[in-house]
Amino acid sequence: MDDPLTVSPDNTSKVIGRAQGVYASASQKDVSLLMAFNFFFMEGKYNGSMLSVLWRNAPLEDLRELPILGGSGFFRFAQGYAHARTHYLDIVTGDAIVKYDVYVLHY
Repeated sequence: MDDPLTVSPDNTSKVIGRAQGVYASASQKDVSLLMAFNFFFMEGKYNGSMLSVLWRNAPLEDLRELPILGGSGFFRFAQGYAHARTHYLDIVTGDAIVKYDVYVLHY
């Protein structure tokens, strides 16, 4: 995946980076994905920095918690978590809009 990272889940929201990574099916019984991706920031004081995430995503659940595994630049030695909420999901095309609220400690 290589998706825009925006300020809000609105389609017209300002792009501040990219969410890049891979995902694979993680369940035979429900809609669930194993996702490994990075949030790359390209605007503002976080420009050039990145956060890394690896988790099992069940997009039909209302709220999911995912671990922040680390980062680079401003987020070097980062640890924390993010809450993910799906605002829009088209199961046929795979298109989705997901809001992430990220809580990070870094040095």
